[in-house]
Amino acid sequence: MVISNDLWNGAVGEKVREHFAALSDGLPQQEPIFSISQMNPEIHTGFARSSRTFLHIGLATRDTVGLMKDVYARPQTGALIEATSEEKLITLIDENQEEIIKAFKDSEIKERQRRTKISLLKVDSLKEHFGVTLQLPSAYRVASASDEFYWFRKDLKDGTTNVLVYEVPLSAIGNDSTIIGDIITMRDSIGSSYLPVEEEGLFITEASYAPYLFDAEIDGKFAYESKGTWTVQDEWMAGPFLNYAVRDEKNNRYLILEGFTYAPSVEKRNLQFELEAILKSAKIE
Repeated sequence: MVISNDLWNGAVGEKVREHFAALSDGLPQQEPIFSISQMNPEIHTGFARSSRTFLHIGLATRDTVGLMKDVYARPQTGALIEATSEEKLITLIDENQEEIIKAFKDSEIKERQRRTKISLLKVDSLKEHFGVTLQLPSAYRVASASDEFYWFRKDLKDGTTNVLVYEVPLSAIGNDSTIIGDIITMRDSIGSSYLPVEEEGLFITEASYAPYLFDAEIDGKFAYESKGTWTVQDEWMAGPFLNYAVRDEKNNRYLILEGFTYAPSVEKRNLQFELEAILKSAKIE
């Protein structure tokens, strides 16, 4: 974040934090969507310019908003917002924050996927069973595989990250007001059937908070994106999940791609971001 101390400590900085340090959706703890470091423009030189993303905000003789690629480093995505007054800066931040946030997230997804390609887990049978390929880091392993369900897992120091792949008929998810309820029903049915937990508990969607629901796109196909909290019924186990229900009309199905984390003692934003990069790498035949 390249911005003067005066602007950062005033109303402009508050507006920046409102949008760019907003809380991430679907996490059990409060974590911002971005970790922000503020820097005065005069010291934004040399190595300080090498960050993969930056937002430059300042006063100028005219109003300017723009996205920039690879200005000081590669890969890099930058955004510039300049205006003739603080009031106009605040307006421009409000008007353009969604586009800038999306550009930053897309850039980070691509970089994470690029790094993943260096060492991939090869699972040819996933394509044979579901007609889909995923770029999974080699640190993952196949925890369970069948004609109906695939489960990939990576062990952490204290916990795991997980990827699930399965399919349901198009009729399993309805329209409008029933969508989120149908997704919950689908998740709970599959989780309870295929994910083993101790003491005969059930892997289900946390009932206290309805998941967030968005429209998305995976490999050019429409998808429902849902984010929320999973839990094990009657047990002190929970964590965040990210689910894509990809509409595949050619095969009369929703292809379900889900990532979830169990890491009770650590922040989970970056772990879920890795899972998002994996799921968005999907190529569907």
